[in-house]
Amino acid sequence: MRKALRWLLALVVLIGTVSTAGAATAAEPKAVDIKDRLLSVPGMSLIEEKPYTGYRFFVLNYTQPVDHRRPSKGTFQQRITVLHKDVSRPTVFYTGGYNVSTNPSRREPTQIVDGNQVSMEYRYFTPSRPEPADWSKLDIWQAASDQHRIFQALKPIYSENWISTGGSKGGMTATYYERFYPRDMDGVVAYVAPNDVVNREDSAYDRFFARVGTEECRDRLNGVQREALVRRAPLKEKYEAYAAENGYTFDTIGSLDRAYEAVVLDYVWGFWQYSTVKDCAGIPADAKNATDDEIWNSVDTISGFSFYTDQGLAPYTPYYYQAGTQLGAPTIHFPHIEKKYIRYGYQPPRNFVPRDIDMRFQPWAMRDVDTWVKHNARHMLFVYGENDPWGAEPFRLGHGARDSYVLTAPGMNHGANVAGLVPEEKALAMARILDWAGVASEKVQENPSAARPLATFDAKLDKRDVQREPALRP
Repeated sequence: MRKALRWLLALVVLIGTVSTAGAATAAEPKAVDIKDRLLSVPGMSLIEEKPYTGYRFFVLNYTQPVDHRRPSKGTFQQRITVLHKDVSRPTVFYTGGYNVSTNPSRREPTQIVDGNQVSMEYRYFTPSRPEPADWSKLDIWQAASDQHRIFQALKPIYSENWISTGGSKGGMTATYYERFYPRDMDGVVAYVAPNDVVNREDSAYDRFFARVGTEECRDRLNGVQREALVRRAPLKEKYEAYAAENGYTFDTIGSLDRAYEAVVLDYVWGFWQYSTVKDCAGIPADAKNATDDEIWNSVDTISGFSFYTDQGLAPYTPYYYQAGTQLGAPTIHFPHIEKKYIRYGYQPPRNFVPRDIDMRFQPWAMRDVDTWVKHNARHMLFVYGENDPWGAEPFRLGHGARDSYVLTAPGMNHGANVAGLVPEEKALAMARILDWAGVASEKVQENPSAARPLATFDAKLDKRDVQREPALRP
């Protein structure tokens, strides 16, 4: 009888324990899926989710005001992407300054810190364009305010440190964002960012082209460029046939002749922007005795005869608008070409934007940013390529800068990155990025040479192509 009673009491205790455990389990809050958290942000909507091992990748729309000074005056849908790793990891805020890719990719700082990545399409690049478009609302402050609102919306979800980054116009964008909202980011990594402080003073570019690479390489490139203008008549006939075959028109730039010269004058710049000295082997060595097809093919490969057509220019209207209103644009001279062969010279951005869009240049915009960087830069890293024309006018640091750096990768072009720096500078850059992101180990803090990327290299995810696009576009 006593055995039976003990058994019954044990059963009651067991049942009570199970019931209590069950109640405790039921009381634990269920983790909210990251997609649901993102879509709980007011104004955020899902376009699609794409799978990638180890991540969640989302393509999203975010409702932005056309004018951040007057939010009630209309909105547009801005496309962003989120490469989600873990909310406990730091986040990299990336923009290329143009369209955003809707395929998973990881920028160099994201690999270094093993973090999340939020990528933004720049306003007025389609489809992130208001309809109708008020072009006066396309400026660096409005774009920085787009980033600020996205950061404010996502910071409650991704609460660890944030670093902004971008290459070329994206590097400029990251810099402008820091100038207008210096309290948002914990660090900035700006790659190959041009800094055209005085738009009318471009002699730095002429000095660059007089010394870049080797004399042999410069002579080859100059020879092909000159010969393409000497043979303007027969090569224009080829261009006319090419345009007719592809349905290309020239209303924006004004004529096929203007477009032809613009492509040819981009040739040397385009080579150094995307190529290296070793690629000179593919340039005709004796331009005067080369065939028309050899000259055409070399120019087309580097500059692209389709670009200054209406169809080629249209996707870049927002860039040329900004170049002609705030960013500035380079003008260079061609001492190796007789004046009789050059009819238009480097044409201004106004020639690449439809005439129904009004443009007025604001010379104070870049001076303001340049002055701010010199005196106020904090946790900023600028990386340039030794042989990149856009680095001829770089950002420079003044006495007011703190924990900020300007580093140059030897022999590299417009694809320069931290990995291409000399070992000591590479270690320094990587250590500072890790520290700004809040993930530097004690070992790295004591010895920067111990810095390594925290994420394993992924050839597909980390592939950083230097996209071959028109030369006079950073």
